[in-house]
Amino acid sequence: METATLAGGCFWCTEAIFKNLKGVVSVTPGYTGGHVPNPTYEQVCSGTTGHAEAIQIEFDPAIIPFEKLLDVFFATHDPTTPNRQGNDIGEQYRSVIFYHSEAQHAASEHIIKQLKREKTFNRLTVTRVIPFTNFYPAEDYHRDYYANNPNQSYCQIVIDPKIAKLRMKFTDYLKK
Repeated sequence: METATLAGGCFWCTEAIFKNLKGVVSVTPGYTGGHVPNPTYEQVCSGTTGHAEAIQIEFDPAIIPFEKLLDVFFATHDPTTPNRQGNDIGEQYRSVIFYHSEAQHAASEHIIKQLKREKTFNRLTVTRVIPFTNFYPAEDYHRDYYANNPNQSYCQIVIDPKIAKLRMKFTDYLKK
């Protein structure tokens, strides 16, 4: 098993997306990249802790390689907007790959260069690639948010389209 830590905006969205993938054993929403130990959701939302809303993924690289996780990551959030995903604005919604090994670092840099070379997005990718330092799991009410609140308007308006895109683009990697 390997661990990947990704920040691509609201962790409700990213958790819901990555839980659908074969080879993903667990997805935990939480906070990383900041300077306050054990921050709360309210502290992170205040923008004073330096943390990003992120997910920590435990995965089997024999089933889904790290590079494929990055393909999903870049296909399901906007990596061109600094400190923003849609209506979610603030440093806590920045796009970051927190690498756990030199192999993850190299793969992340390679894919970002490829996206820029192929001009995949209309604007430059602002996703940062930085070493992983710490991760603090989010409060229980954030876990499985999409599964527990499918009729909530945020889930229907923001998350449902991302799940639909995932199902269209990555059918070979979806859990049955």
